[in-house]
Amino acid sequence: MKAVLAGVTAAGSGLLGASLASRPGSRRFPVLTASVAATWLAGARAAGPVPRGRRDVVQPVAAAAGAFGVFYGCALVARRIPPLRRAIAGVLDHAHRGPTVSVAVATLVTGAAEEVFFRGPLYDALGARGSTVVYVLSTTATRNPALVLASAVMGTLFAAQRHRSGGVQAPLLTHVTWSALMLGFLPRLFPPSD
Repeated sequence: MKAVLAGVTAAGSGLLGASLASRPGSRRFPVLTASVAATWLAGARAAGPVPRGRRDVVQPVAAAAGAFGVFYGCALVARRIPPLRRAIAGVLDHAHRGPTVSVAVATLVTGAAEEVFFRGPLYDALGARGSTVVYVLSTTATRNPALVLASAVMGTLFAAQRHRSGGVQAPLLTHVTWSALMLGFLPRLFPPSD
């Protein structure tokens, strides 16, 4: 099973890097992000059953709101630091230049699929720390320091939720809610450069 997980991680990471490297607003972005999500989901399915865990909604949504508040505060500072501003603006260009619905669907579906894979079979194989390290290493394929930093912080939170809840539902709900809030509010702080 570890060979399957390694192959899926390599394929998904490559597609993730290609998706963020695609020109914002291009048709490649939604196609590549859909391929990333499909890779994570297929890999999770191939590796066996994914535990759902406790069916708590309030705590995961509250955790997402809290994490968003922290990230929003950090974004207010980051926009005054040119390298961080460029890194964040580079990601948000996809939100500014792509069709809103397409970008939202790509963001939310990919986030959900990440949780099914990374907090499902990868967590079962490597534990909390190992799955978080692989999650961060996978995100380095984007070559974006802001995303890598966010993956370290949020990956740690998602792994803790997986441990506490016994399944992927809690981290999935947190990831999707947090992503929706980030997508809804952060682009206003980083307007398009043109």
